[in-house]
Amino acid sequence: MRVQAFMFYGCAVFFLASDVVYWLWSKDWTGTTALALSIGLAGLIGFYIHFTVRRLEKANGGPLYEDDPEGEIADAAGELGFFSPHSWWPLFLALSAAAVALGFVFGWWLVILGVAATLLSTIGLVFEYYRGHFSH
Repeated sequence: MRVQAFMFYGCAVFFLASDVVYWLWSKDWTGTTALALSIGLAGLIGFYIHFTVRRLEKANGGPLYEDDPEGEIADAAGELGFFSPHSWWPLFLALSAAAVALGFVFGWWLVILGVAATLLSTIGLVFEYYRGHFSH
């Protein structure tokens, strides 16, 4: 994953060079601002990946399997995590978000109801599998 971090850093440097050239040739504030935001976004993603790799390497006790030049595909085998087989909560979350969006058209009362429904749906989605005293 370290390679991906440096790829995003490279994108940030490329956007920086593009931004300088764009500003010198066009003097356009809109495109220059958009490219500046692209620099920030690429740098932010690169920093996050770099930070996450360092933390995972500390927990793993060495380089990750994808960063190991002698690594094999079988090194990545194992459990990837838990994935929900089915859930109704994304539907409720989408409907409540649609209620918030429609509330801006029809009235603030619907925005308030939609925000409350969005909060409840988010809580339901996050804690869907938290049941019982010793749930993981």
